[in-house]
Amino acid sequence: MTALELKNLSPDDVRAAKTWPFQEAKALEKRLERTKKTDGPVVFETGYGPSGPPHIGTFGEVARTTMVRRAFELLTGRETRLIAFSDDMDGMRKVPPHVPNQDLLNQYLQKPLTDVPDPWGDHESFAHHNNAKLRAFLDDFGFNYEFVSSTECYRSGKFDDTLVRVLERHEAVMEIILPTLGEERRASYSPILPVSPSTGRVLYVPMLEIDAKKGEVVFEDENGEKVRTFVGGGATKLQWKADWAGRWYALGVDYEMSGEDLTESVRLSNRIVKALGGEPPAGFNYQLFLDEEGKKISKTKGNGIAIEEWLTYASPESLALYMFQNPKAAKKLYFDVIPKVADEYWSHLEKYAGQEGAKALDNPVWHIHEGKPPAVMPPVNFAMLLNLVNATGGADHEVLRGFIKKYRPEASDDEYQAANTLIAFAGRYFDAYIKPNKKFRTPTDQERAALEALSKKLNSLGDTGSEDDFQTAVFDAGKVQNFENIRDWFKGLYEVVFGQAQGPRMGPFIKIYGAGATAKLIDAALARD
Repeated sequence: MTALELKNLSPDDVRAAKTWPFQEAKALEKRLERTKKTDGPVVFETGYGPSGPPHIGTFGEVARTTMVRRAFELLTGRETRLIAFSDDMDGMRKVPPHVPNQDLLNQYLQKPLTDVPDPWGDHESFAHHNNAKLRAFLDDFGFNYEFVSSTECYRSGKFDDTLVRVLERHEAVMEIILPTLGEERRASYSPILPVSPSTGRVLYVPMLEIDAKKGEVVFEDENGEKVRTFVGGGATKLQWKADWAGRWYALGVDYEMSGEDLTESVRLSNRIVKALGGEPPAGFNYQLFLDEEGKKISKTKGNGIAIEEWLTYASPESLALYMFQNPKAAKKLYFDVIPKVADEYWSHLEKYAGQEGAKALDNPVWHIHEGKPPAVMPPVNFAMLLNLVNATGGADHEVLRGFIKKYRPEASDDEYQAANTLIAFAGRYFDAYIKPNKKFRTPTDQERAALEALSKKLNSLGDTGSEDDFQTAVFDAGKVQNFENIRDWFKGLYEVVFGQAQGPRMGPFIKIYGAGATAKLIDAALARD
């Protein structure tokens, strides 16, 4: 059954969808109309630099591109391809500090990454090692893609015509790039980088002669000899900005997004591909992530969160939701965003069941699950489980399942299984980020009086009370003590009883945890001094 049939969607519903992947799909559709590309698959691309393993940004780019791809397919019915392109022909500029056999790798500086030995000894080269990690990474997440190697494209001759075309349009390409360079760099710049026949290194040297008709260049090798060579077959490669444009031109790329740090490179590459006679792809520049202090995340500084860390505490679907949300806005990517995003995912999934038409398409879970979101929901959300773990002091599955069964006795086995997964996430998150930072404080006289009254009221209500009864009891305890701002009462309750500035919505928490048990929790906090 197709995504359309699952929700009885009409073409008008699809046209009415407003989320950013559909907006991007409509912009791509207009580009194809303008360029009159009516046949063959529409090509989406993401790029990967194999100087290191894939990371959370790699996931974000492929996930977001896939969201646009699926929206475009639904919008137009056209066939598509997604190319995961590895820049593995690039020369190794420096040895990554995290890898073994540093002395060995230092001997291969500036050689194509596919000619650098694998320091772990598992693969044909350093690039092959990281390319394998990329493919395994994308496969684990279920992405549909075609892996393409830069080295294979250059050495097989697939890029030969493009390299010759750059020679034919050499003057126009230089006019675009040279104004962006400093005076010293302009003197030696060439969009064509030869690979030294004597050392195998990628050379950043000027071209002494260019013969576009023969597709040949002359350059000075590292040993001082002048070398004449045909540009194809892996003898040369394109330099960065020309390389990006050349790839678009050679592969017929229709859509590629990139980080905002590459905004100027995108503009330059757009001009270069036009100079070659091609059409730049559609796409946009997404904003980069920020750390907990609002500074840009840097792989070198290690001031962000790794994908493995996110997946330790929450699901891949929650990470995909984070990538879906506001891609053109700079966002904080740190551990404290995980619980909120995890529960936002479940909230969107719950709403999806009752949505129709364009509203269903605009729900993030449609994009996360490519039109087929799951039907099973856990009986409680992540935040509530964190609060239960906090209250009980650990993630004992049997204890927590007991609370959940009391709260949702009608839940199915599948729903309890979903809860088990969340319990594991909540336990690990609590141990790592809540437990070490708990700071209980002594209540003020006003807070103590309110807490004593609340404990007494909960004992009188008993466990048969409703969520509304318990929520009202909490509010009333604060009102009777004349808190000027009721938020101050709740903040005091959380800090005194839970050891943190924020806490659960008390009505549902008391219903799950139990009125008597919550009263004991309060009494223990009051007796802590």
